[in-house]
Amino acid sequence: MAKNIQNPGSALGEAIGAEMEKALNDYLKTLADKHSCHFVSQGPKNPQTGKHKKLLMYDNFATSYNIDGVITNESLQPLILVECKYIRYKKHNRDKGSWVCTAHQSLRKRYTSIRSSIAVLAGSWSTTSRAMLQTHGVNVFLIPFQAICDLLSQHGIIFDWAEKDRARAKQSWRTYCKLSSRQKSNIGKQMIRLIEDPLKNMVENVLDESSPRQLEKILLEVHTSLGEVRIFECDSIESAIKLLSDFDFDTMLDTSNSIALFDPPPQINEQ
Repeated sequence: MAKNIQNPGSALGEAIGAEMEKALNDYLKTLADKHSCHFVSQGPKNPQTGKHKKLLMYDNFATSYNIDGVITNESLQPLILVECKYIRYKKHNRDKGSWVCTAHQSLRKRYTSIRSSIAVLAGSWSTTSRAMLQTHGVNVFLIPFQAICDLLSQHGIIFDWAEKDRARAKQSWRTYCKLSSRQKSNIGKQMIRLIEDPLKNMVENVLDESSPRQLEKILLEVHTSLGEVRIFECDSIESAIKLLSDFDFDTMLDTSNSIALFDPPPQINEQ
């Protein structure tokens, strides 16, 4: 029976998100096992309660971040950070996306074994928020909102109700609660199946120890006593050395052509 809850729309979204995360964790565990790695989604057990703690990782300033999952090597050194986020409304995606960017960048500065970051995003994620994640080095795998609606419609659940349509949300929640545990689990598995192939390719490429390492780029970050920051990108060690050896303070830090306050934003390609 459906629980008598205050917000049935949120309850249904949380339930769908939880099934998606379970399916993702199971899939990533299978991939990790193939490469003699581990998939971890919980912290160690509390000796007093016997329950697992949250999976917390810490940056260089002892700030803790609750991470959804991590693929590690046999020594439990993290290799891939994993986030699984579902949102219904785009008004929430900037906050959640910004958190992932901040957390993953901060953690990569402390855990030097990390090779990659993954964000499995389901629901209404804007192009700009996805671009923000990608520019911070996060590999994004999107499960569109309409795809979720289509999956749920197979079970007689209408998911694309208007934001304030409480009656429809309540009815959809009741219908969902009547599903068997297996049916609910299958919804999560079907969602992950939509991104399974590209996700598998990326994870296996990252975990493949036979792949030779190659230098991709070098970032030189220059800070001045006034608080200015300049970032220079080089494609080789030689070009980085040349840039530093030819460095002219006044020329490199000239701001005469810098972007002004009301200049138009950069163009983002729709995907």
